Amino acid sequence: MTESAGLPLYRWQEIAQDIAEQIRTDRLPVGARLPGERLLCEEYGAALGTIRRAVRELKEQGLIGVVPAKGTYVLRKPQDNEETPPASE
Repeated sequence: MTESAGLPLYRWQEIAQDIAEQIRTDRLPVGARLPGERLLCEEYGAALGTIRRAVRELKEQGLIGVVPAKGTYVLRKPQDNEETPPASE
């Protein structure tokens, strides 16, 4: 875990924040397809469960959506004051 604003972050939170930042800065623009879970595992050096938890968080925030059999897509940019909430687990 690393820290942000003095609070420890779980790995899934770091990944969710990184992807949200990529969306915010248009490296992943609205409508873009996210890489598959396996590619994200490789990119972040993380376990599949960690990637799935990060993706679930972004879906709950409404930033991304899943189209069955098509992929996961960026739906909207995060607001400037939006952050990944602290872990509840």
